[in-house]
Amino acid sequence: MATASTTTARMGELREALPRIDTLLRGNRAGEIGEDVIDELVQHAWMEWNGGALRLTATGQNICRQMQAR
Repeated sequence: MATASTTTARMGELREALPRIDTLLRGNRAGEIGEDVIDELVQHAWMEWNGGALRLTATGQNICRQMQAR
């Protein structure tokens, strides 16, 4: 079972990776993301399936913008 600090650390890793993931999605290269990461992002509601394609949710887009502004 994951501890709170492990979960928090993983969320930070996903936040850091989100701009690169967004770039991959925009380039139709979702296959380079990794199924485990996709599953985590969908679970956190940062990414969703839309008509057979993946896209960032509004929450995912906001987090991505925050990370790019840093």
